[in-house]
Amino acid sequence: MLLSSQIAGNSVNCYYLRMRIPRLQLARFLPYRLSVTSNLVSAMIASRYQDLFEISIPQWRVIAVIGEHGSASQQIIGNVTRMDKVTVSRAAISLAARKLITRKIDPNDKRSQRLALSPLGKQLYDSIAPRAMEMESQIFSCLSVRDRRMLVRVLSAIDARVDVIAAKG
Repeated sequence: MLLSSQIAGNSVNCYYLRMRIPRLQLARFLPYRLSVTSNLVSAMIASRYQDLFEISIPQWRVIAVIGEHGSASQQIIGNVTRMDKVTVSRAAISLAARKLITRKIDPNDKRSQRLALSPLGKQLYDSIAPRAMEMESQIFSCLSVRDRRMLVRVLSAIDARVDVIAAKG
């Protein structure tokens, strides 16, 4: 005897076959795969940063952008990291409270603040950056140098395409 779920499943399969509509298979759906892989990598990195340095991923992203650029506004940090304003603001507030960053009024835009690493923040950045690069090396050691470069190009192309699609609304 067939269960109603089997009948319903067969009906759905027949519908897709009849209509020639491809069925969504999450294991092959690239947006899903990108999200899952990103979550796996972020979770591993987050646990390491939390255990070793007592900072979250958003806090590390703020520190990393400032460390790379010397100083940055919260808006620039949000644009570079694709984090929303609230996440950037909360990370900046907690980092300032821990005296890891300084905040100064931007002379070019009095409504904005420039964030910079404090001496303590620079020490933290100098401790984390080499470990972050080592972690990257471990994660991507399964890829050849050529494949890594290709992955960077592919991800950049996807980013650019998503921006175009999002701009169209």
